[in-house]
Amino acid sequence: MVARRAQRDATDHRRIPLLGVMGAFVFAAQMINFPVGLGTSGHLVGGTLLAIVLGPSAAVMVMTAVLAVQAFVFQDGGIMVLGANVFNMALAGVAAGYLPYRLWVPAGETRWRRAAIFTAGLLSVLVSACLALTELLISGVRMPRRILAVSLALFAVSAILEGVITVAAIGAIERLRPLIVPGALAHAAGVIGPRAARSRLLGIASVTAVLLVVIGILAASVAPDGIEQLAMQLGIAAHSPSWVTAWTHTPLAGYDAAVPGPAWLRKAAAGLSGMLLIYALCLATGRLLSRDRRA
Repeated sequence: MVARRAQRDATDHRRIPLLGVMGAFVFAAQMINFPVGLGTSGHLVGGTLLAIVLGPSAAVMVMTAVLAVQAFVFQDGGIMVLGANVFNMALAGVAAGYLPYRLWVPAGETRWRRAAIFTAGLLSVLVSACLALTELLISGVRMPRRILAVSLALFAVSAILEGVITVAAIGAIERLRPLIVPGALAHAAGVIGPRAARSRLLGIASVTAVLLVVIGILAASVAPDGIEQLAMQLGIAAHSPSWVTAWTHTPLAGYDAAVPGPAWLRKAAAGLSGMLLIYALCLATGRLLSRDRRA
């Protein structure tokens, strides 16, 4: 159903490169962890950003591609929980970010738009985090109340930062007047045409993604994110089956490429490789869906 919706509302052949660029941008942004307290870090999830820029169906498709590449190529998140991550972030997270935004900001309405975008980004992360915690509890993982309360508080901080970053990113995109953001101020008459604006957006987003990977990782926090920290505290990783442990020997596991040089260079090389993989995967999927639609 998601693929069919993507065919109808988000895979115009002129917009297909945007799927790859936005996927690469979100992947790059997720590599940049920022401290949220108590030795824990957070990072942009990007579900709301993708939903507002691409539409919800295409956002689900792009986010799924990002999660799949992270799991199979970088062992980030892990293949055992890929299905849960797709449900939590690509399905529920995108829906939780897009529906409040769309209901709060009808077409043409601009008065409360920033507040709606901030709230949408915040809710997207909170819903994904609460689902992850619920799934752990359902799986029989014992979670002391203190650890649960601290985890929720840290996720709340990450959710607030997600809202702030999403507002800033959408604002930057709108100032480019791309004429492609649903409900954006850019739908008003602009001083440049849609083709030039689209090319400008693709170029700036691509350059920003590369800079995030090459330069941003120098300032990124090395502390584990909320779920990773929780898994270490509860000893979840120790119960992984042997085939999962064997899978950690992928060439880019841990965002560490096998190239000579310092650690930041190896991580940057791995990040750039991941961006190219996600761009190619999103581009190929978008073209396939677009071709089927035209057929």
